[in-house]
Amino acid sequence: MKEIIFNLSFVSVLLFSLSLYSQTNDESIVTFQTTKGIIKIKLYEETSMHKDNFIKLVSEGYYNGLLFHRVIKDFMIQTGDPSSRNAKPGVSLGINGPGYTIPAEFYPHLYHKKGAVAAARSADNVNPNRESSGSQFYIVSGRKFSPEQLRAMENSNQHIRFTDEQINAYASSGGAPHLDYAYTVFGEVIEGIHIVDLISCVETDDRDRPVEDVIITKAYISKK
Repeated sequence: MKEIIFNLSFVSVLLFSLSLYSQTNDESIVTFQTTKGIIKIKLYEETSMHKDNFIKLVSEGYYNGLLFHRVIKDFMIQTGDPSSRNAKPGVSLGINGPGYTIPAEFYPHLYHKKGAVAAARSADNVNPNRESSGSQFYIVSGRKFSPEQLRAMENSNQHIRFTDEQINAYASSGGAPHLDYAYTVFGEVIEGIHIVDLISCVETDDRDRPVEDVIITKAYISKK
């Protein structure tokens, strides 16, 4: 998931502020109202830095009015670029964010199944620690993979090893297994996966931007 990197010296300050924020915030469900329908996301407790940052941005209204600026059928839908708000048709999007990155939070049991919510980031050659964008994220629509395809993927990449649970999920529901252990998965869709599928099938231009804008009209926090 390409996104511009922001390696800034104030990351430690950011993490401190997020830790203070989390002391008074126990909310973990986010609702996105979009022009295609409603999507509800559960945030994972394990990926606490991503969770706290996401809640902070949503609470500030950061995502209101942003576009799903990158959509690839049978793969994912991506949003979170602040420059996409009111962007004119044909404008290239996907390189902006809040000005900071978040350290990677990888867990083997948090993987790219269908409906997974994960952080975009810049490429390994400029981001060897695989730090996440401060705001851009994607939701996996994905496709199904056979157990044989997954084993072949393991054989071609020494860093990927799939559990039986992952194999079953990718074979029955689908996902994006080639992204496992490379991008931080910090949540999942609990309502509106059909809306994700609907968005993933819209017509796009040669930059994967939807021809007709798909807009987040409002994002807000729901309590547990």
